[in-house]
Amino acid sequence: MNSERKTLPLAVAALGVVYGDIGTSPIYALRECFFGEHRIEPTPANVLGVLSLITWALILVITVKYLLYIMRADNRGEGGIIALVALLNPWRVRRGSTRYILMMMGLFGGALLYGDGAITPAISVLSAVEGLQVATPALQRYVIPITVVILVGLFAAQRRGTGGLGALFGPGMALWFTVLAALGVYGIVQNPSVLQAINPWIAVEFFLRNGLAGFVVLGSIFLVVTGGEALYADMGHFGRKPIRLAWFVLVLPALLLNYYGQGALILQSPADANEPFYHLAPTWATYPLVALATFATIIASQAMISGAFSVTRQLVQLDQLPRLNIIQTSSNEQGQIYIPIINWMLMLATVALVLGFRSSSALASAYGIAVCTTMVVTTILAFFVARRHDWRPMTAILLTVLFLIIDLAFFSANLFKFWDGGWVPMVMALLLFVMMTTWSRGRQLFVKRIVGDGSPQELARRIEQEAPHRIPGVGIFLTAGDRAPSYLLRHLDRNHVLNERIVLLTVQTLDEPYVSAAERMSAYGVSPGLYRLVIRYGFMQTPNIPVALRLCKSLGLDIDLEHITYYIGRATLIPSDKVPGMALWRDHVFAFLSRNAMRATDFYRLPPEDVVELGFHVEI
Repeated sequence: MNSERKTLPLAVAALGVVYGDIGTSPIYALRECFFGEHRIEPTPANVLGVLSLITWALILVITVKYLLYIMRADNRGEGGIIALVALLNPWRVRRGSTRYILMMMGLFGGALLYGDGAITPAISVLSAVEGLQVATPALQRYVIPITVVILVGLFAAQRRGTGGLGALFGPGMALWFTVLAALGVYGIVQNPSVLQAINPWIAVEFFLRNGLAGFVVLGSIFLVVTGGEALYADMGHFGRKPIRLAWFVLVLPALLLNYYGQGALILQSPADANEPFYHLAPTWATYPLVALATFATIIASQAMISGAFSVTRQLVQLDQLPRLNIIQTSSNEQGQIYIPIINWMLMLATVALVLGFRSSSALASAYGIAVCTTMVVTTILAFFVARRHDWRPMTAILLTVLFLIIDLAFFSANLFKFWDGGWVPMVMALLLFVMMTTWSRGRQLFVKRIVGDGSPQELARRIEQEAPHRIPGVGIFLTAGDRAPSYLLRHLDRNHVLNERIVLLTVQTLDEPYVSAAERMSAYGVSPGLYRLVIRYGFMQTPNIPVALRLCKSLGLDIDLEHITYYIGRATLIPSDKVPGMALWRDHVFAFLSRNAMRATDFYRLPPEDVVELGFHVEI
């Protein structure tokens, strides 16, 4: 009973986060099929065929693929393509192996989400504000400025967090879906014959009748399912049951009713195909509908921005991106974070898209190809996860083949939009992918260069033999591996001085979203006064070393927390073509990223007054 009481509020909350993107698609999706760049004539047969394809796309892609199949592949409750990649534990596998290739595919899929994160706010808000020109053409020249002001305001508000405003998201989207359903019923009543589109054979006849033109229009039909990845990515915030409940009870019925209502309007008045969503409403309701649509698209945009922050933290924690400033905006919700550099880069990209494309119809040509590529990657990764976790082999194969046929059909249709703007998110993703792979590979090579040759036991013997001068307090040396760091050995060689107690500390990020406090730390004594300490975090957690060190006493580790000095190696990287590993241009990229990464002192929340940085040069 208690569980049931929690499910309903979570389902309402999920409306505002999970279904924002897919819930605002009715504003522009059907319009693009009959009025967009790759349109088809709005004949009665075509209208019914498109509606049938929309119906079965929502059922097969969202309901069957994501809600019933993909969401089973959770990483301890967390979803999303990076969490899916982490299930394969590919980070330390041999280059060129199957799991390595899958990791590269997953990282590219993750990079594509940033393109989606820029286009979703642009097309959603712009399509909502364009309703003003439906109300009166005199307002057309104000559409772009109003859209830019709304978007800049949305991104500027991110630093304050979404805690207070977030409480309105769920009820606000519940109202939005109720209005969608009501408008749909109003349209269907005018022409009930539209309901026959539920028959899948009508979709088949549509392809047989239209040939290539019918196939190309799939690129526009795909717009109705572009929020599918958000369902999976936000699973950890709400859980499977609330997300499924919201879909079956409200979202799916409201979407279908609205699409069918728009279809009925087009059947009755093909001239209104240019803006069927707004023309579906009575004239007196146009302005209120524009206001509600704008609010709904702001919610959808907020969900995508928050999703970009979440994916970025995962990539940073898994060492696929440089350390970035990650600000916790809520003391109660771990998922509420703000990453300034990502926020402002997304804002610039989003505003540039609005100013460059200037209409939601033009943006629709850029929208879709990134999302459907990610969907293809998700389907492939899910198959290997299913095999790794001993799901029924034949079931996994049959479902994967079915979903790949659908995904590749949408992908192929979206390729026709590539030169109309689809190249934009692909180029964005490619640049980010090069940056991620360069950082990851560079870090591997860098760690090999700086990790010392001696084990902790060899360091203990050396300290015993050389007997350096000992000063009071605890010296904590951060090391990337299980060896003594090279900068510690240089410090010992040059200065012949160490603290009374030395701790070799490694921070590890595991291939799971959260690590409990009980599993946070492990420690052992190497020799009197020398300790080995490992602190573990999940890829959804932000490290804080001083807080973690409070657990030392429970492990029997005798460390005076009041007298700690943190020693950090600060490397100056020197790109060189003499050192094997990466091309010289990638060495320069890695050096640039390293120089601009967040300092370890700030990233690990170390008190600056207790930190000593030991500088050294490394050729890469």
